[in-house]
Order: sequence, then structure tokens, then C-alpha cells
Amino acid sequence: MPIEARCSKYRRTNLKFYIGLFVVLALWFGYDGYFSTSFKEKHVDRDGKPDNTLVFNQKSPPVFLAAVVLLGGYFAVVRNKKIVADENELVISEKEKIPYDTIQKIDKTFFDKKGFFVLTYTDKNGSQINRKISSRKYDNLRAVLDHLVVKIS
Repeated sequence: MPIEARCSKYRRTNLKFYIGLFVVLALWFGYDGYFSTSFKEKHVDRDGKPDNTLVFNQKSPPVFLAAVVLLGGYFAVVRNKKIVADENELVISEKEKIPYDTIQKIDKTFFDKKGFFVLTYTDKNGSQINRKISSRKYDNLRAVLDHLVVKIS
């Protein structure tokens, strides 16, 4: 039976937080830069020229909204990402599959304290690759690690 480690709640929550933060900042700076007459009066000199604060509040909302779009796209890509440890290989993505017989060692020294382990395996070209897998990116990583240790022993 395959064991799955899905995208972590930590990662999803942080992305949602930053999306919300950038939406709030875009609304706040947009309101101050375009609609608030008292803010405009305070940040215009005698010649009617806006100061740097007003210029920033007028030009930053599109940048914040662009960040919202980019983070939303990134969230849509990573929310269903997962690692699957089946009977023959560790599937990280469609392009990256690591057969158990190519895994040389698993360094789980920092797994209990920092939440990551390092796989050392040989790829198709014969070169040695170290792959760090972190619990900040995936939940249920302990079960995957235990399954890997059993399979390569």
C-alpha cells in the first residue's frame, strides 16, 4: 500500500496568509493614494506636486495585486503536490522517481530536531545526488521515512 506525504498545512497556510496580506496592502495603499482626500492634501506640496509617500501609494497597488496573482498561481500548483512511497520507488513528481535500489543512504540526523532528511541516490547517468526532503513542505513525512528505511534495509 503506497504511503503519501501531501503538501504541508504550514506551506498552504503561509501562502494564504501572504495572499491576504497583499490584498489588504493593495486596498489600503490604493485607498490612500486615490480616494482619501485628507491623505492627498497632507502629502502634496504648495505647488500641487505629490511627495514620495503619495506617489508610492498610487503606484504600489498594481504591484501588490501582481504579487497576489503570482502567489495564487503558485498556491494552485503546490496545493496538490505530494510524495508517494510505493512498493518499488519513491515518487516525488512525474519526472522524478527514485527506485529504492538506487538509494545509497538516508541521513536522518536532523529529522527530529529540524524536520528534514537527506536522500543520497544514484541517477540514470551514474552521478550521486543528494535530495533534501523537509517536513515544512510535506506532512506525514515520518511514515514515508519509516517506509524508506524498511525498504532499503
